[in-house]
Amino acid sequence: MAQAASKTCEVCVSAPGSHYCIDCEEYYCENCKFVHDRQKLSRNHQFQKASDCIPEGKSRCSEHKEELSLICNTCNAQICPSCVTGKHNGHTFSKIVDVIAQLGGDNETKMRDKTNEANQNIKKIEESLNVFDNSVESVIKAINDEGNKVKRMVDKSVAQMIALVKGQSKKEKDKLMNMLSDAKSVLDDGQTLDKKRKELDKTRQDGSLVQKINNLKEEIDKLHINSLPEFPNITFSRKSVAEDDIRQLIGTYSIR
Repeated sequence: MAQAASKTCEVCVSAPGSHYCIDCEEYYCENCKFVHDRQKLSRNHQFQKASDCIPEGKSRCSEHKEELSLICNTCNAQICPSCVTGKHNGHTFSKIVDVIAQLGGDNETKMRDKTNEANQNIKKIEESLNVFDNSVESVIKAINDEGNKVKRMVDKSVAQMIALVKGQSKKEKDKLMNMLSDAKSVLDDGQTLDKKRKELDKTRQDGSLVQKINNLKEEIDKLHINSLPEFPNITFSRKSVAEDDIRQLIGTYSIR
């Protein structure tokens, strides 16, 4: 029987049991393992290093005192070979070592499948992160491009509006300058006539003075002062624009 504390070969009982046969549940030394591997009945047995396992003692049937080496599939109970012909007669059986190997193989397969699935998920997540990062950069670039486009449009519109204001205001200012020039010309003519009037006041009063005064009167009557029109005025009406209106001009984004 294999003992957890003794790691002595259970065949020759002399050399260190450095190998443990999972199928036989026994320790083997190097030489005995070599012989065991060459025997037809045990050449497919599985070994592991004795240092890697601490096997428990073999359980025995309480009724027949034999090793519980089988599992009754019908009752789901551990039994010995003698139980097969007893109360478990007609049931289906499996070797415990086969069940352990099957369960171990199933667990290994499941773990391998789950590990592969986890690795695939990690790969997909990493790829998705890379794609998402690239998409974020593309969206940021598109927002900047659209923002610059809107800025250029605003700058162009501002420049055009200022040019229109300057052009139209120049026309109105030219009209005012012409009116000012005409008014100054009328004032100069009036001042000249007024000098004539003062000179006539100093002239000897006789028949010729009357004619001169009449002539001056005609010139004064011809002096025309234009009536003033309504002067131009310019104002600016601001349009209410919210930040959301600007964002709508640039565009929208969505994350799904």
